[in-house]
Amino acid sequence: MIKILLVDDHKLVRTGIRHILKEVGDMTVVGEAADGDSALKLAGDTTPDVVLMDVKMPGMGGIETTRRMVRRLPDVKVIALTVLDDAPFPTCLREAGAVGYLTKGCPAEEMIEAIRSVVSGSPYVAVSIARRYMLAGWRGVHAATTPFEELSPRELEVAMMVLDGQRTGEISNRLSLSPKTISTYRQRIYGKLQVSTDVGLTRLALRHGLIEEDA
Repeated sequence: MIKILLVDDHKLVRTGIRHILKEVGDMTVVGEAADGDSALKLAGDTTPDVVLMDVKMPGMGGIETTRRMVRRLPDVKVIALTVLDDAPFPTCLREAGAVGYLTKGCPAEEMIEAIRSVVSGSPYVAVSIARRYMLAGWRGVHAATTPFEELSPRELEVAMMVLDGQRTGEISNRLSLSPKTISTYRQRIYGKLQVSTDVGLTRLALRHGLIEEDA
């Protein structure tokens, strides 16, 4: 039986996935978490085979949660499940330790296929994302489409937490880094993205679809 942990801050999403997986004979949901901190604790308690991980969550985001989870539980297979199918998230999640990447618009059959794939040892990337990256390589160009691809995984995580409205002290506590280090990351982010304020960062994120209009 494949043990699965669901991590998403929307209960409706978790309920929908649980309902789908309940019909699959060789899979069982061993827990649900609405944020990164709860996910890390539950993963330690339940030792899941697969974690379906939301990328954008309040507090500690999916990238940092994935990084910590894989470090603590090397055998766990993390599949990022998100509405964001564009760069830079697939690359950053892979570097953080995820072995799969799905969009929330994927068919149930593809999610089930992805779970079985990573359990068998094969990484899985959503068909729509894989196709876009393959075509970019076929044309001899890089698949990057946003300036956010210039950020490292850690810088992207800090940027997403800033966009979530978290202050330097909050981010510092969440990531176990000093406030000075977070301020340094913020300045690097500004420099790479050529913005000078959080307002400018927010406008750029809106333009490239990293956050929604009501964020």
